[in-house]
Amino acid sequence: SSGINAEYGGDGKGFELALNTAQTGRTFEDRSHAFEVLPRTSAMEGKTIYNLNVRGKRGNIVQTFPATEYDFVPDSLAVTTDDLVHVQWTGSNTHDNNNDGDDGEGEGGTDRSNLMQMSAISESYPATIKEADFWEGVQSLTDSDASGKDIAIGLASAGYYCSESGTDNCPEKESLEGRRNKIDDKMNNAPASYFGHVLKFTKAGSMNYLCTRNNNFSNRSQKGSIWVKAGNKLEVKTRSEETETSEA
Repeated sequence: SSGINAEYGGDGKGFELALNTAQTGRTFEDRSHAFEVLPRTSAMEGKTIYNLNVRGKRGNIVQTFPATEYDFVPDSLAVTTDDLVHVQWTGSNTHDNNNDGDDGEGEGGTDRSNLMQMSAISESYPATIKEADFWEGVQSLTDSDASGKDIAIGLASAGYYCSESGTDNCPEKESLEGRRNKIDDKMNNAPASYFGHVLKFTKAGSMNYLCTRNNNFSNRSQKGSIWVKAGNKLEVKTRSEETETSEA
């Protein structure tokens, strides 16, 4: 059938739906996904947890259509020191764009992301781990033994290095100091997916950040910003209130 009738009056009359009943049982492309929801720890109870991850796929804006290029989501996030943020992402080593093109850095057909602090959102150059001061006010609720520097190293390497020298949840052999093979400069040997950390903030601050790999000249830059306010309430001002404040 090229369509079915949707009866609305009880008298057999109705509208036709553009639905081919010969096709409804077929699967043309399986896009099903599975994910696991983990229980909160006691330290997470009663807290708002924001999910900071990555969307999109490899390629430029034309090649990825109708999807999108890589992007942090949300790319602008405001939280308080009473909130938590789970930084995590998933990726693939076997995707394709149906021969539409595969622009980007690193090995074709692979997703990679990382997160590194930078000075300003207008820049495209990361700060070194030593210079990345935002992490001084951050703790991990999924690896309580990790320092701010450990967290920064994990996010910068997509978990290839799980810390500087090892923690309770990070074997020394998988740390920056313990790995025999160093990470590839285009992250080809790093994981496509990363569990990351559930972060708690101990002080107010802000950070602009970027992904170093997905910054090809033909692609959208993958950047984001986070603002942390002390306390448990965010104050959102209207544009008129901001104007009055600036004029005063």
